[in-house]
Amino acid sequence: MKQRVLLVGGGLANGLIALRLAERKDVECTLVEREERIGGEHVWSFHDSDLDAAQLEWIGPLIERSWPTHGVRFPRFCRTLSGGYHAVTSDRLRQRVAQSDGIRIRSGVAARSLEPHGVALEDGTRIEADAVLDGRGAVPASPELRIAAQKFVGQWLELDSPHDLAGPLLMDATVGQPDGYRFVYTLPFSPTLVHVEDTLYDADAMIDLPAMRESIQRYAGEQGWSVRRVVREERGVLPIVLGGDIEAFWASGPAGVPRSGMRAALFHPTTGYSLPDAVRLADELARRDTLGSEDLHAWIRARSIDKWKRDRFYRLLNRMLFEAALPGRRHLVLQRFYRLPEPLIQRFYAGRSTVADRFRVLVGRPPVPVRRALSCLVDSRRPTPRVS
Repeated sequence: MKQRVLLVGGGLANGLIALRLAERKDVECTLVEREERIGGEHVWSFHDSDLDAAQLEWIGPLIERSWPTHGVRFPRFCRTLSGGYHAVTSDRLRQRVAQSDGIRIRSGVAARSLEPHGVALEDGTRIEADAVLDGRGAVPASPELRIAAQKFVGQWLELDSPHDLAGPLLMDATVGQPDGYRFVYTLPFSPTLVHVEDTLYDADAMIDLPAMRESIQRYAGEQGWSVRRVVREERGVLPIVLGGDIEAFWASGPAGVPRSGMRAALFHPTTGYSLPDAVRLADELARRDTLGSEDLHAWIRARSIDKWKRDRFYRLLNRMLFEAALPGRRHLVLQRFYRLPEPLIQRFYAGRSTVADRFRVLVGRPPVPVRRALSCLVDSRRPTPRVS
């Protein structure tokens, strides 16, 4: 008898879970997405060192483009870093899910309510399952977590003539820094097609769309690029976690319903990158014999809480960036970080910083006021617990 798994939310995390479960003959998988298409308009990037060889192999068909190096630019220096960098696109994710015979898609309908063994949809229908996974993205304005924002607007620009980018620029912080830490992120997909993303680390999650679009066009002009057309656009807000109560976070929401991806707080607290955690979750979930909601809820909850404890160092750095550094000088924190040894930077992105790495990041005179930095050592401003 097949185990029925219902994935609510058609983003990266649930898309990867669906693809892995579709490889099993004993699982019936349904993906529910409120929009007409799963995946949205997104680019998800990751480093070689974020995944092991087997994980890199199975996610390979989703990769739109890979590069052997990537770079950063700051007012005082530029640097090229070795190590592969890869971009997965929502187009590739959609294609692979649509081509899979083992995945049923219900798009264009939102879930009204979730229970461990069933979902009521807005069109009045109900779907029963052995397991329901909630993967509808980050919990909006979660009172259990203290969160700042990495907000972005990205455009795929088709150029009249070739650009001169040798590879991705993860951060170009030579742009103005008027209201926080701002940088431009670029991915060259072809000689005349480049993804340009205006990114701002800010306490406010509101996106000023006209201003960020203007920033992209101004940046393109400063590079000497003549833009023929904007092929597509994406926008979003990634959570940057400062602190909170992870157990209270899991106590909120639909009782007993397992979660995935951002909804499960499975992402890098500082970069907001979620693909490595999503790959690992999908990989390990698909190998489990029992796929009931009770078992999955306990397992994913424990996984999320364990990650939260291991990520304490990254939340400290986030507090130093947002609460100790003055807004116009936040770029100096990252400028200092990118002068450190390359293996340390790779382990940082992979969320595997060693004790020695942490000491190296924190030692010396920080580019923030010392008294303000010391005040960030302990997460003393916990969110107010939700009252039921």
